[in-house]
Amino acid sequence: MGWFEGKTVMLIDGEIKEMPGPNPPHSTGTELTSDALKVAFGPGFYVRSQQPLPLGLTTDPVPDVSVVKGSMRDYATVHPTSALLVVEVSDSSLGYDMEDKASLYASAGIADYWVVDLNGRRLIVFRDPIVDAAAPFGFRYKPLSDLSETGTIAPLALPAVSVRVLDLLP
Repeated sequence: MGWFEGKTVMLIDGEIKEMPGPNPPHSTGTELTSDALKVAFGPGFYVRSQQPLPLGLTTDPVPDVSVVKGSMRDYATVHPTSALLVVEVSDSSLGYDMEDKASLYASAGIADYWVVDLNGRRLIVFRDPIVDAAAPFGFRYKPLSDLSETGTIAPLALPAVSVRVLDLLP
């Protein structure tokens, strides 16, 4: 019917949400993050950029970047339903990414969730999901880490690997 033609939408808890189209800093940050994670993770992992991540029948977010086990060909007929790492690049949606999206990913058992804050030039790291009835989706992450652009981070899935925050920022 053309309702969503030319629009960026995602299904969150049965509700269709329209998302703003990416601007140049967001697009650049997404690609830089994707490139840095491809180098960090290497073979045996697939770094997906702005691809669906169905988390049930009523929730199908499209994270800016996600890392899954395997290769691209492993997902030729089906999208992954979980990820080792999910990253949102934020310039105009920081509050939503840190609250609703964090709770959504925590409820899906995503152990490692990062938000690249373009305006604050930092990386906000969420880990260890826990139950919290007051959170939008009934889960939240334990206290988070906030890393400046000079910081480094090791993904939970590869603790021996180091990623520079600066490599994620335009």
